[in-house]
Amino acid sequence: MVGGGQGAFIGAVHRKAMALDGAFELVAGALSSTPEKARASGRELGLPEERNHADWQALLADELGRGPGDRVDLVSIVTPNHLHFPVAQAFVDAGFHVVCDKPLVHHAAQADALVAAVRARGTVFGVTYNYGGYPMVRQAREMVRAGELGELRKVVVEYNQGWLSTRLEAEGNKQATWRNDPARSGGAGALGDIGSHAENLVATVTGLQIEALCADLSALVPGRTLDDDANVLLRFAGGARGVLVASQVNAGIENGLRLRVSGTLGTLEWWQEEPNRLLHHPIDAPARLLTRGAPWLHPAALRAGRIPPGHPEGFIEAFANVYLGVAAAIRAHGRGEPPDPLEADYPGVEDGARGVRFIEAVLASARSNEKWTPVRPA
Repeated sequence: MVGGGQGAFIGAVHRKAMALDGAFELVAGALSSTPEKARASGRELGLPEERNHADWQALLADELGRGPGDRVDLVSIVTPNHLHFPVAQAFVDAGFHVVCDKPLVHHAAQADALVAAVRARGTVFGVTYNYGGYPMVRQAREMVRAGELGELRKVVVEYNQGWLSTRLEAEGNKQATWRNDPARSGGAGALGDIGSHAENLVATVTGLQIEALCADLSALVPGRTLDDDANVLLRFAGGARGVLVASQVNAGIENGLRLRVSGTLGTLEWWQEEPNRLLHHPIDAPARLLTRGAPWLHPAALRAGRIPPGHPEGFIEAFANVYLGVAAAIRAHGRGEPPDPLEADYPGVEDGARGVRFIEAVLASARSNEKWTPVRPA
């Protein structure tokens, strides 16, 4: 693991998720940008001293010096965004499998270079868009693929949070500070942090390709550098329309990710804070509530569940499903076989690259006022 040391929320999430199914064991790391903190973090996690490194360059050099049977299989990158590209590029070029947090990189050129490197090396590369790992999101995806909604017409996705309703970055909050620093976060704030999840959720469930968009980005908290509120109109190939909202200044809201997909035959609704339920509105029948673990669900949804129906599953389990898919792909790679798509079900480097291109398009649209039509006052 690179990053994810003391005080890092997402590093602990990754470690719990990769351990949940016993598919991975953490054996080496460079867990912080500060050498002393990196080593202290590794000691807390029980890493052997010879594989507990001060920086990621030392980690890479050490692993390259080890024999094939002793070398790590996977490198998990959970750093702030600005380090995703150099670290991922270096490990992919060296032939390692990689999982990287989102957004993948800062720019489309970096994304294209990383996609090319992964294809050239033939390695496995996963991106932790974890919401696609929820069983009922996979059920929604399979229902759309099976044509149960008919021709898609309208998609609305909202990701609302309230944790940045005040200027936490000015108070020394670590998570708020780097997320609002363009040098580390990139050109997007809320758009990159949670808007990237919203875009991937739409792409995962609908399979639709965004053809054009019109965006309004704002920093609503005074003194903030990057956006904390994003509103985007979407036009999809084939004629469907959509709306994407990503905001971190909805005071009092915790993690309000919601998706509604409507077609000619019905509508699906899913919300992350009630993740074990999927609401289906057929056009010619009463609405029905589908729940996780029910025997009539699609095999992809059933495979993503771990405990009997009625027992809630959530965030860590969805994250773990991404790692489980990566593990299946790595095993297939080791056998020289193509992976089973039902088992190797995870977002890949191309999904991450698409997300980066989406962010760039939103930033470009927001800088232009050509799509705004003034409204004459009464």
